[in-house]
Amino acid sequence: MEKRNWLRSLCAAALVLLVWGGAQAQNYPTKPVRLIVPFPAGGATDLFARTLSQKLSEKMGASLVVENRPGAGGTLGSDLAAKASPDGYTLLLSTSSTHSIGPNLNPRMPYDAVKDFTPISQVGNAPSIMLVPNSSPAKTVKEWIDYAKKNPGRLNYASSGNGTIVQLSAELFKAQADLFVVHIPYKGTALAIPDLVSGKVDVLFDSLPTGLPHVRDGRLRALGVTTLKPTALAPGVPPIADVLPGYESNTWFGLFGPKGLSPEVVSRVNTAANQVLQDPEVIDKLQRLGIEAVGGTPAQFTAMLAKESAKWKKIITERKITLE
Repeated sequence: MEKRNWLRSLCAAALVLLVWGGAQAQNYPTKPVRLIVPFPAGGATDLFARTLSQKLSEKMGASLVVENRPGAGGTLGSDLAAKASPDGYTLLLSTSSTHSIGPNLNPRMPYDAVKDFTPISQVGNAPSIMLVPNSSPAKTVKEWIDYAKKNPGRLNYASSGNGTIVQLSAELFKAQADLFVVHIPYKGTALAIPDLVSGKVDVLFDSLPTGLPHVRDGRLRALGVTTLKPTALAPGVPPIADVLPGYESNTWFGLFGPKGLSPEVVSRVNTAANQVLQDPEVIDKLQRLGIEAVGGTPAQFTAMLAKESAKWKKIITERKITLE
């Protein structure tokens, strides 16, 4: 009898906690929410977060406070978010480098990019642009591929360092086009631009905000963008996928919570984020950052994460890419 009463009391307590938790989720948020950005202030992810935070605060009815926690390529801030209480008051705005690329490059990551987070919504894509010197004989992506095939091992590409999206974009291009092109790592694409302009470097897959101005001022030639379809961010520049079907390389941005975040909170934040991402003012601000507003469901975001991780794992493994 005592055991039965004990079980009844336990079930009653669990029911109370469940009802209380549901009520808390329905009233969410009742206090400010911190949005962790695992990168320094002034960078693309930080500017994205501050573009979203004001509008998200309005939609959610509570302040979103951006908190920069940079370090170890985004790992420190992401780990902090992973270990936060899953009450919805700590969210993370992170990118492909922390959840698709980094985990496949660094076996000592302090978090599991899949198991330790709750995906809420993809919020943006930042494509890259394929740049060549004006002296290059290639005027199109196809011509550049043909040129490289006729000169195996004689052409090179610049990157912003080992394991970066710049290198991975080039290696994905090489893999799909079956090319032998030499890698020259720099400490940032800004340092590679002068050598690209002079012709010492043959190609660079740069981010749109930093690469496109050099095309507009006539210093470099753009051959293609890394999106599957034409993008308004680079009018008149065709997708590389027109020549290499399926080729795509974007830096994605996404909202996460810690694992165990309730479906009600996920739905609340996801709905607000999708509304914000349809705001013309937000779309315009993001475009000026070289970012396309995306949006979508948690399920779509989860599927995208799996696809991106598998793609980069394959390239990193086959090409023997390391951080060294």
